[in-house]
Amino acid sequence: MMDQTVADPAPPRVRDLRGEPGDRLLSLCWPAGHRVVVSGLPGCGKSTLMRRAHGPGGARAGVRTIDSQDVRERWDVRLGHRLPYAVYRPLVRLAHYLRLWLALRRDAAVLVHDCGRLGWVRAWLAWHAWRRGEPYHLLLFDVPAESALAGQRRRGRSVSRYAFRRHRRALARLLARVEGERLPAGCGSAVLIDAPTAARARLRFVVPDEMTPVEAFPRVDRL
Repeated sequence: MMDQTVADPAPPRVRDLRGEPGDRLLSLCWPAGHRVVVSGLPGCGKSTLMRRAHGPGGARAGVRTIDSQDVRERWDVRLGHRLPYAVYRPLVRLAHYLRLWLALRRDAAVLVHDCGRLGWVRAWLAWHAWRRGEPYHLLLFDVPAESALAGQRRRGRSVSRYAFRRHRRALARLLARVEGERLPAGCGSAVLIDAPTAARARLRFVVPDEMTPVEAFPRVDRL
């Protein structure tokens, strides 16, 4: 009988880590230099998790974090004591998207904070992925609205009820697509995560090798 070889199964495009059992730390890994969009409701913990990101060798220098909250805090220091935020909000958004544009022009890994409502941002990243010849990746928080609202209260900053409803509708559509493995254009993989799992997760960008080629990512290491 002729010997037959069976190819290794392709890595899943969607990794579901919601309800991950145990209390071990998790390391979520992507190839160095790739782009990852972190999506979820305002207050769900995106910024907190993004601060625990490292590049090759454990250095943060290899990762650019694009978070509109960081930009707002800097502008609050300049103008918050003189003007209401609604007045300089357009400047904050412009500065945020300028930072994203500059980051995408470089070779470092990029983490992008996304509340899921602005689909054109993912369309922009899809276009950029097409130009680079490699997809972007999605890390999607699935957190109850009540938990996200509690997170907003803890940080002392909240969005309006109208804006929060829009975020919820947009995230629900995005979550349904990912659960059905219908990823957005330009997106090569997605990781679903909940709040308890995110609390013990770290984000890493590593250099692929023969044992873990680019096609094997995203990789989940249980420490």
